[in-house]
Amino acid sequence: MSTLLEKHIVELLKERDEKAISLLYDNYADTLLGVAYKVVKDGDLAQDVVQESFVKIWKKADSYDASKAKLFTWLFRITRNTAIDKLRSINTKSDKEIQIDVSDVYNLGVLTTRPEFMDVKEHLEKIEPKYKVVLDALFFEGMTQQEASDELGIPLGTIKSRLKIGLRELRKIYGTTMVLGILLNLVS
Repeated sequence: MSTLLEKHIVELLKERDEKAISLLYDNYADTLLGVAYKVVKDGDLAQDVVQESFVKIWKKADSYDASKAKLFTWLFRITRNTAIDKLRSINTKSDKEIQIDVSDVYNLGVLTTRPEFMDVKEHLEKIEPKYKVVLDALFFEGMTQQEASDELGIPLGTIKSRLKIGLRELRKIYGTTMVLGILLNLVS
């Protein structure tokens, strides 16, 4: 990347010009996705990391100092640190989860429980807040993904990723068949 383009991007960032994000994305997103993927080893998670990194980059634009590091080095560090934080939060969460498959606690069996008698909102409390907010918006408030993106101030791609991960978390609680039943009941 040319030094002129890099300086131009930095100027736009400092001026809070949204063109900076577009230029950053066009010139660095693929490389930063590779950085994130190398740390988290999951494509969807790596995309989440890159999106969160771009938000951090935007918020921390004033902290960039060209005398301390090149723009790419700064972007790399933010992305790598975000990926590491993401892994830590996932590992911490999974360490705290109760593994139903190996639990000696009485298991009712998800296929014998009817979704219309389950307290879905109560079980949503077990899901990380960022996924719960998206599921609430889409299924309980009846928003489209775009409406949820606009209302919550979260990029559409992140909404889609969080929906996917949120549903995966619900499947851990209810099982695939029950999640499909719950979703069908909620949208009908």
